[in-house]
Amino acid sequence: MEKNEMKNQGSIGIFDSGIGGVTVLKEIIKLLPNEDYIYVSDSKNNPYGDKTDEEIIKRCDEISSFLINKNCKAIVIACNTASAKASKFLRNKYKEIPIIAIEPAYKMVHDYAYDKETLILATKGTIMSKRFKHILQEYNNNKTYVMSCIGLADLIEEGEEGKTRKYLEVNLKRYVGKVKNVVLGCTHYPLIKNEIADILGDVKFFDGAPYVAKHLKRVLEKRKIIKQELEKGNIEFFDTKKSNDKKNRFFEILGENYEWFKSNNNLKRMYRLLRLIFFKRKVNNKKDNIKNRTQKIVLDKNQLLKRFFSYSIK
Repeated sequence: MEKNEMKNQGSIGIFDSGIGGVTVLKEIIKLLPNEDYIYVSDSKNNPYGDKTDEEIIKRCDEISSFLINKNCKAIVIACNTASAKASKFLRNKYKEIPIIAIEPAYKMVHDYAYDKETLILATKGTIMSKRFKHILQEYNNNKTYVMSCIGLADLIEEGEEGKTRKYLEVNLKRYVGKVKNVVLGCTHYPLIKNEIADILGDVKFFDGAPYVAKHLKRVLEKRKIIKQELEKGNIEFFDTKKSNDKKNRFFEILGENYEWFKSNNNLKRMYRLLRLIFFKRKVNNKKDNIKNRTQKIVLDKNQLLKRFFSYSIK
């Protein structure tokens, strides 16, 4: 198998300090449904917002190393704080692997709604980062409020709906009637868009996830490592706390996308099994023929199913 063909088979690694990065994964799946994914939720070290730069870089390095050892061909940092603090380090260390980072979509406000009053919601760690300060300075429309949402991602992570609602009511009331744009500067925040809209009214949301998905697809296409198989991909989930509750919530949020993957994975497993069955049958019928022993058999799925059932009733 050639080098590029091997890379085509690799997974896409995605990580966040928790399960908020599922909002990024959902956007990626829309564009790249046939890829395999490995998601790491670092809930044992959540939140990243109160960690030092050195601590965040260390965790991101360890997770990236884990994903590369799992044969990932690309890594997506689905956390704004981790992206701001660690993306440069990771790109310098892992030059052979594309590292895709997310950041608050404030530039999109500049491009599409520059003259509107804007509220940026982000963690303290993101707001204090050099990268965020640079973005804010470069694209500032002088009509922008920045709100440090201390503790909000944790409430969302734990599914504390009542406490999340109370938090928003208390902290957003000062912006009611004052803003038209809301930048969701944490991957957890798209999960509460409806609640934010209930309080702020008719606002336009800006979220970096769709742009990350588009950028990832462009990178895979440019490097010619996009998966060519037509079967829908697989999703593996790892949580550093090994929490089944996290896993269940993750797939619950993933919703229909996961059901789509799950049903197609059953077909994919059957397809691989049937190929193996007919490959062995052909080998057994061609004794001592090394060429036939290693020959690849390519069959249409419908042909495989027909032949499977015809053999099974003999």
